[in-house]
Amino acid sequence: MNDGILIGEGVVLDARPASFLTRALAALLDLAVIAVGVLVVVLVAALNVASLDQRWLRVATVAMSVLVMVVVPVTVETLTRGRSLGKLATGLRVVRDDGGPVRFRHSLVRALAGVGELWLTFGSVALITSLANSRGKRLGDLLAGTYVIRVRGGRGWSTPLLMPPELAAWARSADIRRLPDGLALAARQLLDRAPRLAPASRASLADELAGRIEPYVAPSPPLGTPAEAFLHAVLHERRDRELARGQAEQARGEERARTLHRLPYAIPDPPG
Repeated sequence: MNDGILIGEGVVLDARPASFLTRALAALLDLAVIAVGVLVVVLVAALNVASLDQRWLRVATVAMSVLVMVVVPVTVETLTRGRSLGKLATGLRVVRDDGGPVRFRHSLVRALAGVGELWLTFGSVALITSLANSRGKRLGDLLAGTYVIRVRGGRGWSTPLLMPPELAAWARSADIRRLPDGLALAARQLLDRAPRLAPASRASLADELAGRIEPYVAPSPPLGTPAEAFLHAVLHERRDRELARGQAEQARGEERARTLHRLPYAIPDPPG
């Protein structure tokens, strides 16, 4: 089974790093989009440049540079969870080293490092670093703990995850550590393909994967638990816990947003 990462959008990501040529093509596409945007801004600003003295012209140039090299890349990468326009067109995504989605701090570190390794050195530092790294990481990736992978394309699962009733109580109280993404995906693929496998192969693969997952779970399942039932219980509980965490984070974010929009000193908003 190929190693991969299943993300929340139901898309399977190839855990292997994207090739240098594909990443370079994505960067060129991003650069082309930025160049068009800068050209439009320059043409509009040219109408008023005559009225600006040299001091304000320098300020505008610095502001434009910061916007292009840091603000825009960080904003786009954070909001799209690692996919700029160039990466979207070439089927790439930036992820953390553990396979999770990048956040603001990862994007900020990548962008700040990119000022030196991409813009000031015309990409030469990024080229050398990427070719020397087994995952094709540039300097910004090394500092941020990220790398670029290819989106392999998503599909639904034909066999749903089911919690065995006899394991429900055990699963709720079990300590399930974070599973390596490749191992979790392999187990999910097996459960999806199980009805189509020969009985001997099905049992052998289930036993093997259950043995690899069991060290991440404490306490062990009840004695005599079938391997497939154990895999169903672990993956089902893991999914429910991740969903609960995601919903809790969303609720906290909404509460913070409501707090920011309230008037100070707990004075209620005036009626509309």
